[in-house]
Amino acid sequence: MASRILVAFDESPQATAALHHALSTYTDAEIRVLHVSDPQEWVSTDGMDGFYSETAYRQSQESAERLLEKATEIAQEYDADLTTDTTVGTAASSIVRYAEEHDIDHIVLGSHGRRGLSRFLVGSVAEQVIRRSPGSVTIIREPQPDDAA
Repeated sequence: MASRILVAFDESPQATAALHHALSTYTDAEIRVLHVSDPQEWVSTDGMDGFYSETAYRQSQESAERLLEKATEIAQEYDADLTTDTTVGTAASSIVRYAEEHDIDHIVLGSHGRRGLSRFLVGSVAEQVIRRSPGSVTIIREPQPDDAA
């Protein structure tokens, strides 16, 4: 039986690289692409702090649909099929929960490659997923300009 691969997908170049990696590496696998919508992004910016905005929620859902359409188009470049899905929550816990609920064998996700204080303050979704994943994880990190030797 083919393995099940989960690719966490957002608007970042690292997520796109992760999807390309999964499609080129796991050619016989069932590939699922997941976009996580974080409710913190739906907070109103019209001066009503702390209130969720229905408009922001709808925009988030429309954005997720466009992103998943992009993922499907990328899969077509590889003549591959994939399943797309969205969920609501924080990225790391939602990715791990989805993997557990769907018997995912392997997770592929992009990392921004933050270092030092930035990583400490922002946290690392990739690190949290690695620590809590029910299976193996591949992290794809596009080189940053300061990585050149």
